[in-house]
Amino acid sequence: MLSSLSLFTRLLRWPLRLLVKFKIVPDNPLNQLGIVTERPLFYICHTESASDLASLRRVCQQLSLPDPLASVSLNGQQLPRTLFLEKPHQLIGGRAKTRALQQGQALLAAHLADPTLQAQLMPAAILWGRAPGKENSIKWLLGEAHSPNWVAKLVIVLISGRHTLVRLSKPVDLQQMAGQFGAAEDTARKLLRMSRIHFYRQRLAATGPKLMNRSQLFNALLATPALKKAIADEAASKRISHSAAQQEARKLLQEIAADYRTSTLRFGDRILSWLWQRLYNGIKINNADMLRDLAQKGHEIVYVPCHRSHMDYLLLSYIIYHQGLVPPHIAAGINLNFWPAGTLFRRGGAFFIRRSFSGEKVYSAVFREYLSLLFMKGYAVKYYTEGGRSRTGRLLTPKTGMLAMTV
Repeated sequence: MLSSLSLFTRLLRWPLRLLVKFKIVPDNPLNQLGIVTERPLFYICHTESASDLASLRRVCQQLSLPDPLASVSLNGQQLPRTLFLEKPHQLIGGRAKTRALQQGQALLAAHLADPTLQAQLMPAAILWGRAPGKENSIKWLLGEAHSPNWVAKLVIVLISGRHTLVRLSKPVDLQQMAGQFGAAEDTARKLLRMSRIHFYRQRLAATGPKLMNRSQLFNALLATPALKKAIADEAASKRISHSAAQQEARKLLQEIAADYRTSTLRFGDRILSWLWQRLYNGIKINNADMLRDLAQKGHEIVYVPCHRSHMDYLLLSYIIYHQGLVPPHIAAGINLNFWPAGTLFRRGGAFFIRRSFSGEKVYSAVFREYLSLLFMKGYAVKYYTEGGRSRTGRLLTPKTGMLAMTV
């Protein structure tokens, strides 16, 4: 007899084909993740959700991987192929516990009893949309980050279903873990704890930290000691009121700061996908797995590419986005801040910088504090050390200002 989860998963198969469009990362999981198809394969997901499980089934069918709904026989035991860390919140009441702890312990015990078993446990993250979110966003209010109930999940699928990211990770060798740590309950708890941290870091790598409201961002920056001193010095040197000097600093922040919006990224993704297909025969990407690994380990990434054409910043951000990582905030020359391009670039993550800070003490302080805040909040940043675009195709002598601020 089918469980309620299996039944709902099968019933959602066809509706979700219309509502859900997903991107799989990495592009070739079987080769890039070292999945051995001859060995038993288990999946571990964050939330016990029929929509997540139905989407994972489609992914597995596309990749010719085992069905997540099926069971696996180990040492005469029938074990479910998919483990879930958490159950969704209920409409009334709290949240029930999953059987992940007992299932994980049973998997480890089976490998401890039979050293010839070599099952693999692969984390599968289903990210509904790539928006980092704000505290006043509808998905935050619905509790997306805390295992939403079925009503909230329905709304999330309707809003973000066509922008789903499925991130598969390198499988854990259960035989190796059982042999090293045993099959006690503490070991199973450690396995689940590692999985929770893994899923959290994956979400952070794909979406980035939550975005601050622009007015909150400006108020936070204007309250920093360095900017307070710069504003006071400006008011004294120009013999203007403190509020006038503060207003001038706020105008500089409006000139500099990005206005990052996921909707603009999605629009740009469609346009650029169409453009690259007509310009290039193909795009060859090297070392993407290294980049994903760095982001997965919690590193903040600063991209420092060369600048040979106007395609550079478009192509690199496009590639980063398609590798399942959050596109960076990009330092752009102030000459690009013209309508309508400036608005589009700003909403795509560009922040604007003047060619020279000479004699502009308030501007220098404002820019340094803004860049510092991006780093402290954990946003990825991209800038060109050459300062401008090469007209000859050769690398230009680097300018060290942004590097010095970064260090």
